[in-house]
Amino acid sequence: MAVWGVLIPFLSRWIPRESVLLDLGCGWGEFINQIEVTKKYGMDLNPDCRVKLKPEVTLLAQDCSEPWTLRDEELDIIFTSNFFEHLPSKEHLLRTLNQAVRCLKPGGRLICLGPNIKFLHGNYWDFWDHHLPLTEESLAEGLELAGFAIEVQVARFLPYRMVRGFVPPLMLVRIYLRYPSLWRFVGKQFLIVATKPASLVAKGI
Repeated sequence: MAVWGVLIPFLSRWIPRESVLLDLGCGWGEFINQIEVTKKYGMDLNPDCRVKLKPEVTLLAQDCSEPWTLRDEELDIIFTSNFFEHLPSKEHLLRTLNQAVRCLKPGGRLICLGPNIKFLHGNYWDFWDHHLPLTEESLAEGLELAGFAIEVQVARFLPYRMVRGFVPPLMLVRIYLRYPSLWRFVGKQFLIVATKPASLVAKGI
């Protein structure tokens, strides 16, 4: 999707080019196929992923709430967009976050985009496969329970369906990202960047 060509430069401030990156809930690879990093993983159960992902992306076709087939501290960055709301429960989410902590290096980041039910109300349930309602506050709390430190927490970031739905002209998207004062008028997705503290190493996580 063309909008990722605009979003990725904005998000890259938190993604060093030399990173080992996992796209959690990678779908058809709209993000992971375009981001330029040293090594790429995508995790998803969608059977179409294999034909959509570029050859340099390693697909992990597994349930994200089960132990990941990755080594401890293998990843620099985990990115996820519009995925956590599809998990069946907070228990599944917490197990997923625990795996993220295990697989990230100290100082590694988890970058999360997703619909904020605080601003969507009934529209949140327009999708059959939405199960888990989240706000920026509830997800931040869950991240902290898993051991993350919150680096960035934005309640209103992107419009609800800009990533998967109607996309305005890309020039307007660039202008929108440049002026955060605009986000509070139409932003209905949160942006959270969480970091794995170095102190977690001492706890054996």
